[in-house]
Amino acid sequence: MRTIDAHLHLWNRADGYHWLASADEALREDFTPERAAAELREAGVDAAILVQADDTELDTMSMLSASDAFSWVAGVVGWVPIDDAKRAEALLDRWCAHPRFRGVRQLLHDDPRDGLLLAAPARRLAALLADRGLPLDLPNAFPRLLRDATGLARLEEGLTIVVDHLAKPPRDDEAFERWATELAAAAASPNVVAKVSGLNRAGRPFVAAEVRRAWGTALACFGPERLMLGGDWPMTVTSGGYGAVWHELSGLVDELSPSERDALRGGTATRVYRLDPRGPVGVDGLT
Repeated sequence: MRTIDAHLHLWNRADGYHWLASADEALREDFTPERAAAELREAGVDAAILVQADDTELDTMSMLSASDAFSWVAGVVGWVPIDDAKRAEALLDRWCAHPRFRGVRQLLHDDPRDGLLLAAPARRLAALLADRGLPLDLPNAFPRLLRDATGLARLEEGLTIVVDHLAKPPRDDEAFERWATELAAAAASPNVVAKVSGLNRAGRPFVAAEVRRAWGTALACFGPERLMLGGDWPMTVTSGGYGAVWHELSGLVDELSPSERDALRGGTATRVYRLDPRGPVGVDGLT
C-alpha cells in the first residue's frame, strides 16, 4: 500500500495568502510542488493530498494545476464559500470537472462569525457534498467549531466530515478534558474522521511524547480505521522540518499492528478521498 500524506499545502505569496503577513518569518516564502516533492521523497512518502491554504479560487486552481504536473498529488481539497450556497454550487461544478478534486475546505477558524456550520447555506452545501461523495475538511475546530461540526454530522449523515489536526488539542489540562469530551462526541457519528496532523508548536522541535495523550485519545475515539496521517508541510518548517515531524509521527504509528498502520498511512485517506489505490509508488517528479 502507498504511504499517503493526507495533509500538505503549497503557496506562492504573489497569489494572496494575506495571513502570511503575521505568520512566522520561515513561512513567508514560496512553497512549491518541487520543494514538496523533495521533502516527500526524502521521507519515503509516496503521495499527498493537497489542502487549501487560502479562501480563493486561485489557490484551488494552483493545486489542481500541480496535480496535472506531478504524479505524487493524489488529490486536492479545494475551497468553496460555505456561506454562499449559489456560488459554492457553481464552484463545485467547476472543480468537479477535474479528476483529482476530492474535497472542500474553508478557513473557518479565521472567520469571527459563529454558527456558520449550522446555517442554511452550509446545510445546503453539506447536502451537495454528500450527493457528490465529497468530504468536508474542518481546520482547527476546537474550541469554536467542533460542537457545530458534530451537529452537522448528525444532520447530514451522508456527509463525511474530516476533522483536521485532531481539532487542535490544547495542552492545558482543563481545556484538554473539554477537547477530549467534544472529540468523543464527534467521533460517535460514524461519518466523522480525523487527521493526526498539525500537532507541532511553532518554534519548538516536535517530539511525539508531547502529543502521546492526544494520540491515545484519538485512537480510543476513532480507531485507526477513521484516522489518517498528515505532515502539514510547510507549517512544520518552524518545528524541525517535514522529515523530523513525519519521523516522530511515524514512531507512534509503528507501535500499532500492520493493518492499523496501513489504515493511518494510506488506507483511510484512500477510502475517504476516493483515491486510486493503484497510484504510483515513490515520488518521481513530473507525471
